[in-house]
Amino acid sequence: MSSKTLLLSLFKYKSWADEELIVSLKDIEKDLGKEGLGQILETINHAHVVDRIFAANARKQKHDYRDTGTAETPKLAELSEAIRDTDRWYLGYVEQLGPHELVETIRFTFTDGTPGEMSREEMLAHVITHAGYHRGEVGRIVTQLSKPSSPDTFTGYLHRAEPARRLSEL
Repeated sequence: MSSKTLLLSLFKYKSWADEELIVSLKDIEKDLGKEGLGQILETINHAHVVDRIFAANARKQKHDYRDTGTAETPKLAELSEAIRDTDRWYLGYVEQLGPHELVETIRFTFTDGTPGEMSREEMLAHVITHAGYHRGEVGRIVTQLSKPSSPDTFTGYLHRAEPARRLSEL
């Protein structure tokens, strides 16, 4: 399996897991309370901002973020649409990358002003792992509030996306 094939699969998983989270949050939004919902929205907003920052970095473009959050935390509906748009963008972006573009090293500046350097595929891997970490953080908050958390495992995604993987015998 090539790194591009793996990255595509992981971004499809990320999109699925993000959607599962959004749907589950919409179902329990009214029951979360202001503090719980606030923590959750700040967390997924942070993950989304980092997604946007690295989308710019991967394209060697400047971005306007000076922090990994925003002054005002968006409401769930607005943030959900932004996350869906960004997930679609990443899927299209990874699809069109060639092998040489994936391994290309790119210099950029972190939001704290320090310089950074990563390959494009390292940036993409960071986006995947960073988002998963914060979805897990949201899952912990939701569970502590005695609400059901959304499914979020790569194997779970693969078996839903490709049910035949569960049917074959060893």
